Amino acid sequence: MKKLQLQKKLLQKGEEISHQMEKYNIAEYISILNNPKRYLMVNFLAGLARGFGIAVGFTILGAMVVYFLQRVMLLNLPVIGDFIAEIVKLVQKNM
Repeated sequence: MKKLQLQKKLLQKGEEISHQMEKYNIAEYISILNNPKRYLMVNFLAGLARGFGIAVGFTILGAMVVYFLQRVMLLNLPVIGDFIAEIVKLVQKNM
């Protein structure tokens, strides 16, 4: 009786592991690992995508900072305004 329950529990765990492997595409991942050319290509393309995303994100963030600094400069704050004006001039000069 106890042996039968243990077999059922083991079968249930096996099915659960099989389902999780299908869910996470383990078979496809292993096939990629077994093919070095495909593995390199996938990682190369992922690196290109990351690099492009970082470049675009940094450009947008930089533009937002320059825009914010220009707005602060228009407020004519005594100490900060001159400093920010100089930074904005340098950025616009180098663009």
